[in-house]
Amino acid sequence: MTNLAIGVDLGGTSIKAALINRDSGIVELRSSPTLAHEGPDKVIDRISMLINDLSAEAVGDSIGGIGIGAPGAVNWERDTVINPPNLDGWQRVNLQVELQDRLRTNLPVIVENDANVAGLGSAHYGAGAPHNSFIFVTLGTGVGGVIVYNNKVFRGATGGAGEIGHMTIDYEGPIDHAGVAGSIEAYIGQRFLSKHAKYRLHTKTNSLIHKMTNGDLNTITPKILYEAAEKGDEGAIEVLSWAGHKLGCVLGSAVNLLDIRKLIIGGGVSAAGSYILKPAYETLVRFVIPGLRDGLEIIRETLGNEAGILGAAHLVFEYLDEHSYSA
Repeated sequence: MTNLAIGVDLGGTSIKAALINRDSGIVELRSSPTLAHEGPDKVIDRISMLINDLSAEAVGDSIGGIGIGAPGAVNWERDTVINPPNLDGWQRVNLQVELQDRLRTNLPVIVENDANVAGLGSAHYGAGAPHNSFIFVTLGTGVGGVIVYNNKVFRGATGGAGEIGHMTIDYEGPIDHAGVAGSIEAYIGQRFLSKHAKYRLHTKTNSLIHKMTNGDLNTITPKILYEAAEKGDEGAIEVLSWAGHKLGCVLGSAVNLLDIRKLIIGGGVSAAGSYILKPAYETLVRFVIPGLRDGLEIIRETLGNEAGILGAAHLVFEYLDEHSYSA
């Protein structure tokens, strides 16, 4: 059986794809701007181009299939993306059919939500590898989540389980992009967190943030907050601690519901490290019932964007293993 697959991370800004070896990980990596405004046909053409380039690198071995992590909902059959955010004109697109037609192949093409494949990448190549069950949370433009149980993604009844970003911690709170009031995404999704930092630091004129943004607090990013915190800026530390507290609230609810004690945090905002994760853990313990506190742990995933690409390829390896067994 082949040990090679292609993993694709389809994002609103860029498409990343890699030739993946089951055992050693990334062999070759390629990327392309998404140019999502040009519509699905042009974007799928770019995905096909990247796959063709990577296929040419698989000298002397065959590729077992193509796995794709995509934003938005994915149907139960794992072939169709439904209303993905940041991709213009993608109401319902069957990526399996579109790619097989363009590539003139009958190789399996398996599509999954981008947070789910990041969780799979962590489970088999990253911080999740020592744990057979964990909750994976991505902190980025939005807040994504996935439940990994016995090294497999728990998908729920229709494939949409794990949307921790839309779990509410205050039913009268701010509204997120999906229209859910008081969800954790509406507090610590990148844009929301930056907006909160702007208001919180507006009157703290002694904060380094004012200098680092040249006085334009509209340009605050989580990266700037982290850099200021590293320099001892109290205002930045307060904002990141506030974000950590909110994260701990929702993680506590997730643990109480699922009885899964390992919580792995990835995504760009997680680069703030202990400034967010330490207060998150302190809050988490307070929000979990005493009987479920043993073994609680928050772990930072350091794979970065590679987690999604690796997890997408692992969809193929899972598929091949299952079909080989059933045969």
